Amino acid sequence: MKILLVIIDGLGDRPIAKLGDRTPLDAAKTPNLDYMAKQGVCGLITPFLFSQEKEPTSEGAHIALFGYQNYFLGRGPYEAVGAGMKMNAGDVALRVNFATVDKNFKIIDRRAGRIEKTQPLIKALSKIKIKGVKFLIKRSFGHRAVLLLKCLRLNLKQLSSGISDNDSHKNKVKIKKIIPLNQSREAKFTADVLSEYLARVHHILKDHFLNRKREKQGLLPANYLLVRGAGKFKKTPSFKERYNLSAACVAGGGLYKGVAKILGMDLIKVKGATGMADTNLKAKFRVAKNALRKYNFVFLHIKATDTFAHDNDFIGKKKFIEKIDKNIKSILCLKNALIVITADHSTCCNMKAHCLEPIPILIFGDGKDNVSQFSERTCAKGNFKKIKQTDLMPKILKLAKI
Repeated sequence: MKILLVIIDGLGDRPIAKLGDRTPLDAAKTPNLDYMAKQGVCGLITPFLFSQEKEPTSEGAHIALFGYQNYFLGRGPYEAVGAGMKMNAGDVALRVNFATVDKNFKIIDRRAGRIEKTQPLIKALSKIKIKGVKFLIKRSFGHRAVLLLKCLRLNLKQLSSGISDNDSHKNKVKIKKIIPLNQSREAKFTADVLSEYLARVHHILKDHFLNRKREKQGLLPANYLLVRGAGKFKKTPSFKERYNLSAACVAGGGLYKGVAKILGMDLIKVKGATGMADTNLKAKFRVAKNALRKYNFVFLHIKATDTFAHDNDFIGKKKFIEKIDKNIKSILCLKNALIVITADHSTCCNMKAHCLEPIPILIFGDGKDNVSQFSERTCAKGNFKKIKQTDLMPKILKLAKI
């Protein structure tokens, strides 16, 4: 039996008063997902957290979904590989947000008004070298980018991923200082050289012509870089080695493509797969469906539900779920396939953040229970009851008789 895993990012939520005390999923009209729920088995997933985390992260959740929590690299390497950057041993990668700060370095907007056309800014930041370290920055999508630190001399102090983030994940607070997380010389050097880089970058960005133009248009300037998830690349056992499954990924966002690539999945390009609300859902489902002819396991990621929730746009989230439902109809005819519909984590609109709410899941293609609608409320009554995120892959493999 072949497996199609559909991850609808940030799908779960809390009830919202303006939706009649329902979640966006519960309020959405989803006849196809409801049909799958009626003909499948449902439940809830408890999101995975690393010991230092207070809420689930996208990177941690995906690694846990695939059963690789013991091989976690930090967010940076997944973002870098997903953006097409080549990492060598010793390199340090970080996830980047273009952000807006005021003259006192208080964060006005972590996403600089969700700026999208950042290429002129990226170009202005290329070829920066500080104390023998080369800084490479590459656009991911939207306001996101990836930063890669490379040593230029063999005798240079080795870089370390043991450094803090400067992103507090909140607006209206001052930027956090980059500090070493251990007592090593490498960590202190990396924290110092990155801090110097960020100061230089701010000087370049605040006077950049694109930002001056944005300010004249009443738009927020992208005048600072928020960095997080420092990590180093290291060899990870492939999906094929661990599960004996040929696997492929269909995604628009760099993080998800990076996770898949590091796990040895083939990336399938889809025209119009942007990782945003305008992503080509029809093409993504068609390509994923066709990929099952060649692969045993296909991972399909859909991002925008999470984005809408981060903006507290519960109406947009509801409508996007309905758009997913309309396009998911094309996979209902799959034969000899197990279709798994779930999320990496819940994202609560009223918090504008990831939250600890249980994640709905339905598995279509092997057995059925008495659930008649796909929602957080109804899935709680399903036969799977509540399972740990790290237990999902073993359950899927068992149901698929692999």
